[in-house]
Formats: sequence, C-alpha cells, structure tokens
Amino acid sequence: MTALLLAALAWILLHVIVAGPLRARLVARFGLQAYRGLFSLLSAMSLAALIWTYGAAPYVEFWPAHSALAAVPLVVMPVALLFLVGSLRPSNPTMAGPDMVLKGELPVTGFTRITRHPMLWAFSLWAASHMIANGDAATWLLAGAILVTALNGMTSIDRKRKAAFGPAWERFEARTSIFPFAAASAGRTPLGFSDVGWLNILISAFLYGILLMLHGSLFGVPALPAF
Repeated sequence: MTALLLAALAWILLHVIVAGPLRARLVARFGLQAYRGLFSLLSAMSLAALIWTYGAAPYVEFWPAHSALAAVPLVVMPVALLFLVGSLRPSNPTMAGPDMVLKGELPVTGFTRITRHPMLWAFSLWAASHMIANGDAATWLLAGAILVTALNGMTSIDRKRKAAFGPAWERFEARTSIFPFAAASAGRTPLGFSDVGWLNILISAFLYGILLMLHGSLFGVPALPAF
C-alpha cells in the first residue's frame, strides 16, 4: 500500500507541480519539444507505476461491496466514454499541443459546446464513479489520483492556453464553460444534437460493450454486479 501511495503522490506532483508552476522554467531551460517529450515519458512511467502498485496492493475495505453502488459506473461510464470520444478531434483547443495545428480564431464546435474539457471530464467521471462503487483504499488511491489531476488540469490548461493564444483564447473561453452545459444554458453558445453526433454515440456504445464483456478478464472484477 505504501508503494501505491508513493506512486499516486508522484502522479499528482508530476501533473500539478511539474506541469504547473515548474512548467515555464523547464520549457525555458530545455525547450518546448524536449519538455513535452520528457513529460510524456514521465507520465507513461508514472501511470505504469500506478497500475502495477495498484495490482500488488492489499485489499483494505472502507465499506462492503454493494450491488447498488456497483451500478453507478454502469450508468456513468457511457457518458464518460461519450465525452472521451467526443474530445478526440484536432479542432479541440484543450487537446495536447493545439498550438501545433490551430492558428487564428479557435473554433467552438462539437463537444466544446458542452464543455471545453470533455476529455478531463471523462477521466473525472470514470474516477468518481469507481471510487463510489469500490470502497477500498487501493481504488481510492488510484482513482483519487486521477480525479485530482483531471480536475486540476481544467484550470491549469485554461491558464496555459490563455498564455499561448491570448485574445483568441479569451473569446473561446467566453463562449464555452468548464462545467458541462453551463455555456449553452447561459445562452453563450448554441448546442444541438449534431454537436454530439450519431457517430460519437455509436463508437461510445461499441466501446462500452467491449468494456462490459472484457472487464472481468482485464481488471479481475466483472462489470455487471449480481443483483
């Protein structure tokens, strides 16, 4: 459990501190491309350490498993997968390295009309739903580390994009929101079914079906509880 705690802390420090206050200093010293390459490598190593230590951690129960709680991810994960699939487009300014492909006015299309951070909301929904469903220390350390960095990443990315894009980001930010549907509800951006799209729904449904079938063999716990 100590190894998992250290891995979770390393993941959080990497994404909150190294990608936050230390980023500008590191970019100035090593260059943007070298920083991105090193950060990607450290992220992959940190994630591998999280997964490995989670698999080796003892089971320490906070509360007993319950079929009603186990149903929470079944309801939440289709939404999380839809947000994840919807985030994967090169026109999304909150994706990694948008300055490489986006110039001029930043488009507000698709899932950015729901939230400007659809991928991070996907990770947050996954983490929160699994923390509710699994009342054990190891899951809370793993999913909690992901949840902390995903929620922090929303404001962190906003700061970085504002520095990179200036007024273009401010106009994009004014027409979008961190919280899902907030900008559309306030009338700051139009939102229609085409922004979600049948293709995104079908891909998400396919991925959800695969996860339901393979969850037990991949993660050791069946996704469908015994009611």
